[in-house]
Amino acid sequence: MNPGMANSQASRGLGWVLALVALCSLALFLVPAFVIRPFRYQSPRALAVAITVKRIAPALTAAALVGALVLSVRLWSGASKWRPTGIAAALLLSTASAVMVRQNYFEWMFHPIKAAGFIPAGEARLSDKGMVMAVRIGPEARAYPIVQMAYHHILNDTVFGMPIAVTY
Repeated sequence: MNPGMANSQASRGLGWVLALVALCSLALFLVPAFVIRPFRYQSPRALAVAITVKRIAPALTAAALVGALVLSVRLWSGASKWRPTGIAAALLLSTASAVMVRQNYFEWMFHPIKAAGFIPAGEARLSDKGMVMAVRIGPEARAYPIVQMAYHHILNDTVFGMPIAVTY
């Protein structure tokens, strides 16, 4: 076999390994993010897998990033026109995944309600199946739609002069 051809095949193989490492890194970030989403059923098994992946992902993505760096250095010399772009993309995916698995991106999904707006009950537009959490203190009453509370999780309010924290 021609030494140049063997070197090219080995280089191609390392390129595929680099792509696989980058995709595995990305999966370590995306699996928990996909499974643990609001307003979607999560089976106990899928949730257990997502939590396990979320727990081990920081160590695995760090190892994958080191591996991606080593592979990138080996592949960089003698790289063809397209290969530097592929190497850079793999490094970017591996780095972004290693950073993102260390973030609490689930909290980014739920934005707090800064200032609640209330309307009279007669003006409320809820479906027949729409559920609310209700609070009555003295003569004042409030109803908080579950669909909004499930997204925001907490709302600070004052009912009849008493500060309350409504949560779901």
